Amino acid sequence: MDQRSHADNRRTYVLDTNVLLHDPDALFKFEEHEVVLPITVIEEMDRFKKELTETGRNARQFSRYLDGLRADSGADCLSRGVELPDSGSLRIDLCESVHVDWSWADKRHHADNLILAVARDLRRQAHDAQQVVLVSKDTNMRIKADALGIRSEDYAHGKVLVEEQYAGQEEVSLSAEQLEELFHSESMPFDGDGFSPNECLVLRNKDRSQQTVLARIGADGKSIQLVKRIKEGVWGIFPRNKEQCFALDLLLDDHIKMVTLLGKAGTGKTLLAIAAGLQKCADERSYHRLLVSRPIFPLGRDIGYLPGDIEEKLNPWMKPVYDNVEFILDSRSQDRGAKSRGYQELIDEGLLEIEPLTYIRGRSIPHQYLVIDEAQNLTPHEIKTIISRAGEGTKIIATGDPYQIDNPYVDSTSNGLVFVVEHFRGSGLTGHITLNKGERSELAELAANLL
Repeated sequence: MDQRSHADNRRTYVLDTNVLLHDPDALFKFEEHEVVLPITVIEEMDRFKKELTETGRNARQFSRYLDGLRADSGADCLSRGVELPDSGSLRIDLCESVHVDWSWADKRHHADNLILAVARDLRRQAHDAQQVVLVSKDTNMRIKADALGIRSEDYAHGKVLVEEQYAGQEEVSLSAEQLEELFHSESMPFDGDGFSPNECLVLRNKDRSQQTVLARIGADGKSIQLVKRIKEGVWGIFPRNKEQCFALDLLLDDHIKMVTLLGKAGTGKTLLAIAAGLQKCADERSYHRLLVSRPIFPLGRDIGYLPGDIEEKLNPWMKPVYDNVEFILDSRSQDRGAKSRGYQELIDEGLLEIEPLTYIRGRSIPHQYLVIDEAQNLTPHEIKTIISRAGEGTKIIATGDPYQIDNPYVDSTSNGLVFVVEHFRGSGLTGHITLNKGERSELAELAANLL
């Protein structure tokens, strides 16, 4: 490709502030193209840098990146443009030649409108107007850009389409002889090309299609093993469908160090994870304790500050976890005809610990069964931070519904849960299953499907 054709194909990307708050590495994700930052983006990022949150961390990292580029290139370099590692370039637009003179422009949205004005000005100067692209995670920003004739896109790096998400199970047809061999030996060699380690399988008899067997690819990817039937239940909880059978098989296997469970409300993700954790910690003593944690995001409008000490403040946020533990304890006592234990007894015995993810940062967590509930509200960096806390002998379970997100900085395609599922699917240390059928109640299932 000659220099002229290269220049003709080179695009200019104008980045909105929310892109960099989501991913400060976005500066380096546009390959050989030009990245333009309106100076107002720097001002907006400065407002976030003192926050003790993921957003604050991203703002500080962004500032370090720019300072490094400035130090390497000399005075006035950022306004003139600097080269980036992948042969692209970065330039800060000082907004000196643009004016926001639209009659509809709201002063409260001056920064957004100034970014739009920079993109429109670059579009006018460009040889091909389609080569100038505004990148924003704000839907309304993209709508306004379209109205002004500016090409706009969402920031798509790292996104995983939920419709194309790895489900963790496949259907395979085998002969009656092969199924018979599997029944007798409980495992057999299998050509796992095209399958992921620990992927769950519904094995169907070629001759009698109604006959099926539940199995799982081995961690080595070269064998299949029978999924064990759970006749006595797990702390009073019995699987009600094949996905729940698969989930418990993964949850109870100590060789699998991380399990991800996706599914809509009522499919039993948290319930199964906690029940398996109680069996592993209280009965089998495979782990020192069951640690259940979840991010703190309110559903709807927050009610403000809560009274009391730290336990009383956290109780409303952790109540869904307590509800699941109480249900499991009641089910176990009914199954055994014994008096129901309270979750406080398990906490007092050191077998159960429930806390928000806020307090997990910085810790090292060895020999524990860690359940991360509502993991769809975490960013990819946050879930990476949490998983990297796992010490020797720890097993991590991440559960969530990608369609029920309360964190304004992630969506169904960019949250930490789907990020982990996609990136760990090839590892023999991890397993995944998507739960499809709601088992909470007929009404809950109907609501999840229709609303």
